[in-house]
Amino acid sequence: MAEEMGIQIPRVQLGNCGFEVSKLGFGCMGLSGVYNSPVADEDGIAIIKHAFSKGITFFDTADIYGPHMNEVLLGKALKQMPREKIQVATKFGIVGQVDPPVISAKGTPEYVRSSCEGSLKRLDVDYIDLYYYHRVDSSVPIEETVGELKKLVEEGKVKYIGLSEASPATIRRAHAVHPITAIQIEWSLWTRDIEEDIVPLCRELGIGIVPYSPLGRGFFGGKEVVESVSANSYVASHPRFIGENLDKNKNMYNRIEILGKKHECSPAQLALAWVLHQGNDVVPIPGTTKIKNLDSNIDSLKVSLKEEDLNEICDAVPIDQVAGDRDHALLMGLQWKLANTPPPKDSKI
Repeated sequence: MAEEMGIQIPRVQLGNCGFEVSKLGFGCMGLSGVYNSPVADEDGIAIIKHAFSKGITFFDTADIYGPHMNEVLLGKALKQMPREKIQVATKFGIVGQVDPPVISAKGTPEYVRSSCEGSLKRLDVDYIDLYYYHRVDSSVPIEETVGELKKLVEEGKVKYIGLSEASPATIRRAHAVHPITAIQIEWSLWTRDIEEDIVPLCRELGIGIVPYSPLGRGFFGGKEVVESVSANSYVASHPRFIGENLDKNKNMYNRIEILGKKHECSPAQLALAWVLHQGNDVVPIPGTTKIKNLDSNIDSLKVSLKEEDLNEICDAVPIDQVAGDRDHALLMGLQWKLANTPPPKDSKI
C-alpha cells in the first residue's frame, strides 16, 4: 500500500546481526498519554494499523509507558496485523515511584528476566524483536545485565539486544558480552551531543542508532506547540518549554519554519528529514496521536537535503543557544553521560 500512496519507506539494517526494519519507526508512548491525553484503545489501534499500511513495520514501546498499558495496546494491535512482518521493540529498566516522585534504574539479572516475562505477557507475543535496557543502573555491572539478556536471546524470548542512554564505556563493555544491535538515544536538531562520542562509537562497532524525540518532544511539530503548550502535557514542565527558555527557543523554531518554506515542507518535516539524512543506520521513531501528523511524518521521506542544506539547518539551531536542559530533573541523573557501571565482580581492575 505504501507504493500505492506514492511513498516507499526504505528498509535498512540495524546493527550487524541481520535485523531489518523500516527506515522510519513509530513511537507508541504518546498513545498512552504523556504528551496529550491517552487515546481510546480503538483509536490507538487504528493509528498503529495505519502506520503499518503505509509501510512502517518498526514499533517502539516500553514497560513503563502507561505504565504497562502501552504494551497491552500494542499487543492488541498486533493481533490484527501479520506478526512476522512487524518488528516490536520494548524496554525495561526504569522504575518509577509516584509519592514521592522518584525515577531510578534497575538492571539486576533477576529484574531483567522478570521484566521480559512481563512484557511478553502484556504484548501477548512469543518473542520480542528488540529488547532495550531503558536506563543504566549504575550500581550493577553491565556484564551482569547483558549476560542475562544474552540468555534470553539463547532461549528465543528475545531476538536482538539494545541499550538506551548508555555511555560509550558501557556500550563497549556490553557489546563485548553480546552484540548490541541498536542504541536508542535522543537525537534531534536541538539535542546533538551524541555526535562527538556515541555516533562514532556505534559506527565503529556496527550498532544502529534509534533517535527518540526526533522532533524535539514536539517543539518542531508546529506553531501551536510553540505558542500554547497544554497544561496536561509532559512538556508543560519541561525545562525547554517554560518561561524565558521557551521565549528564547522560539527564535529557532521560526528559523526552521522559514527554511521549511524554502524546501517546500513543514518545519516538522524538515526537522525529521534532517535526522533521516544522518545515515542509513539511523532510524528515528516519532510518535503521534493523529493520523494526519503520521502521514506528514512519512512525507518527510520525500524531502531531499544536500550537505549544504544539512549544515544550514544546523546553523539555524545553534546548540550553544538552546535554552534549558534536555530532560526533566527526575531523569537528569539517568542520562548517557552518567551511565557508567562498576567493573564485573571477577574483574582485577
